[in-house]
Amino acid sequence: MILTSMKLKDFRNYENLEIQFDPDTNIIYGDNAQGKTNILEALYLSGTTKSHKGSHEKEMIRFGENESHICTTVLKDGREYKIDFHLKKNHAKGIAINKIPIKKASELFGILNIIFFSPEDLNIIKNGPDRRRRFIDSELCQIDKIYLYNLSNYKNALQQRNKLLKEIYYNPSLKEILPDWDDQLVEYGKKIIERRRRFLQEIAPTVTELHRQISGGKEIAKLSYEPNIEDMFFADELVNCRERDLKQAQTNVGPHRDDIKFEIDGIDIRRFGSQGQQRTCALSLKLSEISVIESTTGERPVLLLDDVMSELDSNRQNFLLGSLKDTQTIITCTGLDDFVKNRFPINKVFEVVAGKVFEKDENGAIVK
Repeated sequence: MILTSMKLKDFRNYENLEIQFDPDTNIIYGDNAQGKTNILEALYLSGTTKSHKGSHEKEMIRFGENESHICTTVLKDGREYKIDFHLKKNHAKGIAINKIPIKKASELFGILNIIFFSPEDLNIIKNGPDRRRRFIDSELCQIDKIYLYNLSNYKNALQQRNKLLKEIYYNPSLKEILPDWDDQLVEYGKKIIERRRRFLQEIAPTVTELHRQISGGKEIAKLSYEPNIEDMFFADELVNCRERDLKQAQTNVGPHRDDIKFEIDGIDIRRFGSQGQQRTCALSLKLSEISVIESTTGERPVLLLDDVMSELDSNRQNFLLGSLKDTQTIITCTGLDDFVKNRFPINKVFEVVAGKVFEKDENGAIVK
């Protein structure tokens, strides 16, 4: 799988942009607030239908315009795919693959598998459990359409149940409808719990080995699933918590409250780990995604690194750069010093200045 090119029209601070990527390493550099991350955001959107920032679609349209267009070209299994996105202020987004409109996001997943790594991801261990759940969901939704289906249905049932809990306060007779939403939560929730458990069991050995290598063999990290409720007890616990749910007008039990546990020598590093341990574990977790996608799809994903190098010490920088072999990588940064210092091979270099992108040669001259 190779991301070959992208065109932007009226996306964020780009009026028009056309960029051709190298199959190996691409560096996009420039001062802050010039538009580097906007390029990665457009690529991530093309693979997942969502912004990595959680931005609303209207926010991504260039100021003063009513719509935005993103066209991404991917080479996969010898076949070319053109992914077209139209974002509109007053209408739902439109997505087409090779000029054929699609109706569901699941039809897009699997064409362009992407891993996005930003400085915020280095805090995934110390941040709240919602960030770790998002990691699980974003990964599984790319490689497992059944999980995407179950998760979408679970979220809908959860939203409807919470809405009903609020309405029951004003109309107690609605309480008799509650078991219907309970049944849907249990039906889809049990499948989510089972798949998350299997996924984390699959990546745990890789995370442990990567952490061991980065720490120079000094630490053995252990990753494990921490479900809010075991699937076999989910239905009973929903009944047991019903009064509390009614009182608080929210669902207090289910996989929407799951977490991932990280331990070193039996110590929970989410609470008691040093920043170095937390960052090493976060780096191991993100890099484990590469092997998961490769083992599932048979292809390595595209890796997007958004100004991560500046947040890592030299040891972790070297390990990260050494892990990029055979992986198409697009890296944003403010300068090239770290790559020159580490003698890291760079295949294409682009400079971003105020929404304009210039390809540079090895001497720093603009490529025409």
